[in-house]
Amino acid sequence: MIATTSRPSPAASPADHPVWPELLSKLLSPKRWPAVMGVLNITPDSFSDGGQFVAPERALSQARRMIAEGADIIDIGAESTRPYGSQPVSADEERQRLAPILAEVVALGVPVSIDSMKSPVVAWALDAGAAIANDVWGLQRDPGMATLVAARGCPVIIMHNRDSADASIDIMKDIAAFFARSLDIADKAGIARDRTVLDPGIGFGKTSEQSMTVLARLEELHVFGLPLLVGASRKRFISSVTPSEPQQRLGGSIAAHLVAARGGARIIRTHDVQETVQALRVAAAIEDRI
Repeated sequence: MIATTSRPSPAASPADHPVWPELLSKLLSPKRWPAVMGVLNITPDSFSDGGQFVAPERALSQARRMIAEGADIIDIGAESTRPYGSQPVSADEERQRLAPILAEVVALGVPVSIDSMKSPVVAWALDAGAAIANDVWGLQRDPGMATLVAARGCPVIIMHNRDSADASIDIMKDIAAFFARSLDIADKAGIARDRTVLDPGIGFGKTSEQSMTVLARLEELHVFGLPLLVGASRKRFISSVTPSEPQQRLGGSIAAHLVAARGGARIIRTHDVQETVQALRVAAAIEDRI
């Protein structure tokens, strides 16, 4: 068992991660297809791949595979944050799930983001070499998250979220107001804007109709002047258009991600790296000829 105070040996400072400056230049280049973030869930209950990569050897194999397929970032999550039916776990449990695999994935050489809403877990993961904090509550749930990110100088992904969906609201106004609050928190903590990415949170606290609205109107979020991340991979809204189980939503995922790329998304988060990379590169090659 890993005690609450257990910490791995400090790795290189995430702020000095040798791959981040190169990746940032890709994110800001309008002539390159978006960077691709591969999803690695080491959880028993994630909505799409729960239980598939709990075993460390399978998780490491999947990380290698996604990198070989073109992933620019590996996003590791040890607690399911799916909107329906996920079971909260303690910080200790998250660390126990991460401990056998995190350092080995970091050693593969691409930036690793830690998908956690708990600052103690993010701190532990950064010590183990993770390079990016991915907070599904946009610095608004854990009061220590912004202070941690600022102190470490690491990039942070700020995601929009809600406790529940409300079909009556203007979802774009809600996202804009949420981001404004998060960025105010970030500014007061001293988080650098050039290390901040915004994620509108497709499927989180949104109806299917609202998720599609966000994708259709993504360009409105460029008002913040920050790179946008979109993760529509296998999300429930796809089934509202064509009834399907998560593993049957590859076509819908790619369609959504191509729309997001055209809307200016600079990172695409996906379970299906090879197919997504191919789609993005082909679309970019075609558009280069228009």
